Amino acid sequence: MLLSGKTAIITGAARGIGRQIALLFAKEGCNVAITYIVSSEPAAEVVAEAQALGVQAKAYLSDAADFDAAHTVVQQVLQDFGGRIDIMVNNAGITRDTLLLRMTEQQWDEVLHVNLKSAFNFTHAVAPVMMRQRSGSIISLSSVVGLNGNAGQANYAASKAGIIALMKTTAKELGARGVRANAIAPGFILTDMTQTLPEEVHQHFLSLIPMKRAGKPEEVAQTALFLASDLSSYISGQVI
Repeated sequence: MLLSGKTAIITGAARGIGRQIALLFAKEGCNVAITYIVSSEPAAEVVAEAQALGVQAKAYLSDAADFDAAHTVVQQVLQDFGGRIDIMVNNAGITRDTLLLRMTEQQWDEVLHVNLKSAFNFTHAVAPVMMRQRSGSIISLSSVVGLNGNAGQANYAASKAGIIALMKTTAKELGARGVRANAIAPGFILTDMTQTLPEEVHQHFLSLIPMKRAGKPEEVAQTALFLASDLSSYISGQVI
């Protein structure tokens, strides 16, 4: 198994991409700590499924966008999982889509707070742990929107572009201590978030995709598995 004996934290892992990452990691022998903020029953289901695979798993009710709460979770995970954190997956995210001229300050602040600040919070919290270990992989979920922009998503695009810059900088600052940092920038993935989009938006995105189909959360999870494992031991500061 690719992650046997390792411990990972995955934020926002009760549903969607985060859920698939947690379960795939568990299948590969990784102990998983997940955070959630509203989806208590789905989070409990992820924990039960992971435990059934023979690994340690626990869910933490925590706002990833809260700096102190993120640091508290990291300390709790260290206590609960034997003093190591090998993998950090920053997955928590929301959307508040609207055109720039209609966007309120609150809509801007909410998305930057949840999407970008949460990635900073947990990266900041696990960095000293991984530096002491002289090993670790930090993976943050960005988006193609963070690379190309998208009408109606100025806040979301800015947050996802910020994540890319955060990971590239983290890679340069922590690389000498054996800590890697990379971003995954998915395209159009079938999740609860994208299912609410109008049909014409679905068709527009599909027309831009060479494979002419949407991606699946488990396909993103497989990329996260690669970046979490020793298969990518010399890959850092990259965006996939």
